[in-house]
Amino acid sequence: MNAAAPSRTFGSVSVAMVTPFHADGTVDVPTAQQLAVDLVDAGCDSLVVNGTTGESSTTHQPEKDALVLGVVEAVGERAMVIAGAGSNDTAHAVRIAKSAERTGAHGLLVVTPYYNRPSQAGVVTHIETIADSTGLPVMLYDIPGRTGVAIGDDALDRLAEHPRILAVKDATGDVPHGFERMARTGLEFYSGDDGLNFAWLAHGASGVVSVVGHLAAGAYAEMVAAVDDGDLVAARAVANRTRGLVNAIMGGGQGAVMVKEALHLQGRLPSPAVRLPLVRAAENEIVALETVLRQEGLL
Repeated sequence: MNAAAPSRTFGSVSVAMVTPFHADGTVDVPTAQQLAVDLVDAGCDSLVVNGTTGESSTTHQPEKDALVLGVVEAVGERAMVIAGAGSNDTAHAVRIAKSAERTGAHGLLVVTPYYNRPSQAGVVTHIETIADSTGLPVMLYDIPGRTGVAIGDDALDRLAEHPRILAVKDATGDVPHGFERMARTGLEFYSGDDGLNFAWLAHGASGVVSVVGHLAAGAYAEMVAAVDDGDLVAARAVANRTRGLVNAIMGGGQGAVMVKEALHLQGRLPSPAVRLPLVRAAENEIVALETVLRQEGLL
């Protein structure tokens, strides 16, 4: 690693993995294992299992456990396996976190509690309670557009003092603010928005937690290496090369749906099934996606 590269407790190129389902809606663990192997072979050094892209809000504890066990078995010696431990019920999130540790996860991704919109004191206490429940390192997930509550500056400063809270997946869209927070807290920051991966890396982020990485893990690994080498021209070229793919997968705000359709078109998912309230992409969206994949040489 380049001596000037940032610290990377959670790796540099992480994919927020989809949860494969059979056509009948049951979890397809063998396909998840094969997908994990494919992603690590393509350049990932970290995977998020049971995150938002993994439809964590509609999978249940035995399924979550089976996914963590399966992915750890498949790639746990080659990549960090991070388990989502998010809920707006603190006690539920603690149960998820403890189960993730028990089934072999290497770290936790903890999102702010959604919908009930607690105070900042509530956000801090919620996250600290989860972090205190296991011995695993924790990456915070700040995505106020989905949760309705952001991690404020004072709250982040307090959370940064916790010995196991080491990183932030930032999906706020505010890179300059993140740049300040990164310097002030010493936390590792990870891009949580594929359209801003280059911007975050250029500002010193440790890596990316990507949905589009299902299809572009190698390109993102190339981008990270270029930034580490100080070659922003080369890194920017990768960002330009992947822009069409990012727009196709993330442009409509349904990344989990669209990346499943893309993986299905590639033959990497036997079924693109999602669980309600998510529904499959419309036929015209699938046609447009197929066109982009062909243009990008991915079909």
